[in-house]
Amino acid sequence: MGGFTLLDMLEQGWPILSVLLLLSIWSITIIVDRWMALRRAKGDAWRMVRNVIRSLETAGPNAALDYCEKSRLPAAVTFAAVLVQPGGREARERTMERSIQMQMRGLEWGIPALGTIASIAPFIGLLGTVMGIIKAFAGIAANAGGGTEAVAAGIAEALVTTACGLLVAIPALVGYNTFVHRIRALAQEIELATEELIDRLIPPDGPTP
Repeated sequence: MGGFTLLDMLEQGWPILSVLLLLSIWSITIIVDRWMALRRAKGDAWRMVRNVIRSLETAGPNAALDYCEKSRLPAAVTFAAVLVQPGGREARERTMERSIQMQMRGLEWGIPALGTIASIAPFIGLLGTVMGIIKAFAGIAANAGGGTEAVAAGIAEALVTTACGLLVAIPALVGYNTFVHRIRALAQEIELATEELIDRLIPPDGPTP
């Protein structure tokens, strides 16, 4: 396989490799951006709700609302929405659900694209491999004296695109699963903490203020 060089690989597979390179750049950009966004959004919702409840009980709703408005964390935004929502428990729970959905929708930006990249990158690489093998056998047919060394070199060059497709897909899949899990856990934490705040505002089966 003396003819198998990096230059040959690029010359033979550059259309597919270019697509995979663009997908890789896109994937890495989303992973870095979402990692930073989730890091900024992550807060101790339980500590925050305890502070809100303490402010509510000692200084009243306005003080609790002021405390929430000092932060733009998803938990604080949801607590503030519940505090200003008039009505009973059901109205506040609906507000909580809408607020959490809106906050999580912002955090989910780009994550479906990671799932798409993880799904299609191996197939794009496989497409490059199939095209490379077709070219390799076409070259062998045109030069019948090439022998097994020529076959091996051609197939090795073709398989490079499959390897590159997997290298693009694996980080994208890991990022997708990690972010989906972290967003789901964050939403559940905020929901449980907000339920505790609602319980303090309106005890279960209690009177509507």
